[in-house]
Amino acid sequence: MVAEIGPSNIESAFLLEALKKGTRVDGRGIYDYRTLKISCGPTYGLAEVQLGQTRVLARVSCEVTRPFPDRPTEGIVLFNTELSSMAGFGLDSSRSSTQEVAISRMVERVIKQSRAIDSEALCILAGEKVWTIRIDVHFLDHGGNLIDAASIAAIAALKHFRRPDVTIDGEEAIIHDVRERNPVPLSIHHTPICVTFGFFGASGDMLVLDPTLLEEQVQVSSFTITLNSHREICALNKAGGIPLSPDQIQRCTQVALAKVDEVNEKIQLALKASTA
Repeated sequence: MVAEIGPSNIESAFLLEALKKGTRVDGRGIYDYRTLKISCGPTYGLAEVQLGQTRVLARVSCEVTRPFPDRPTEGIVLFNTELSSMAGFGLDSSRSSTQEVAISRMVERVIKQSRAIDSEALCILAGEKVWTIRIDVHFLDHGGNLIDAASIAAIAALKHFRRPDVTIDGEEAIIHDVRERNPVPLSIHHTPICVTFGFFGASGDMLVLDPTLLEEQVQVSSFTITLNSHREICALNKAGGIPLSPDQIQRCTQVALAKVDEVNEKIQLALKASTA
């Protein structure tokens, strides 16, 4: 992998000095998201998210497979990410980087371990046939905070996706073409959304929401909290060696609760726009 060129000492010092005064290089407040744009379609299960200069494309597909022997009545959810070398300087799409693996595991944990998707609703014939749902996330432009953009794109694509309808006749399953019968949406219990904070300074006393690529290169630690619209914490993830105090975690949680509501509203608007 090509070595990534970090910011100069002058850039880092300017960024930190601005944060001490409560401002950011791009003019945002410390708790402000960059401009978020979400679009779904034209095909089912396709969603594109643009968060500032970060752009992510998520695509959901399905196929009929055999279930795992220890879970005969549950469908399968697969997750795959691709960080294109065109997304930013120093990226190599020929092999997975540490950052890509970390993002993939985080978003997969958010969707699968929080049981956002009803896996039992994906069963066609117990022990014989189930739906396998595959989520492919492609990072097109890396402008910072890939985790948040990926989680928004993945959940928007899942909510937009429709699978073929199925009729059970005894031991036989008839899968109907989407041109013959209207496809069926997935059964989704809740919509987990990642909200990421960056911490700065020797003690991590300064923090910002939705760090840019420059801010990620300067930060000493990051903290991602995943919540849903029911105000439930689905996952927590901390990277970096600076410890966080309970007050900092509480402050991040309160900010994230408000941001999750805003993101969910934009997802719903994008879904409605795709069917208009």
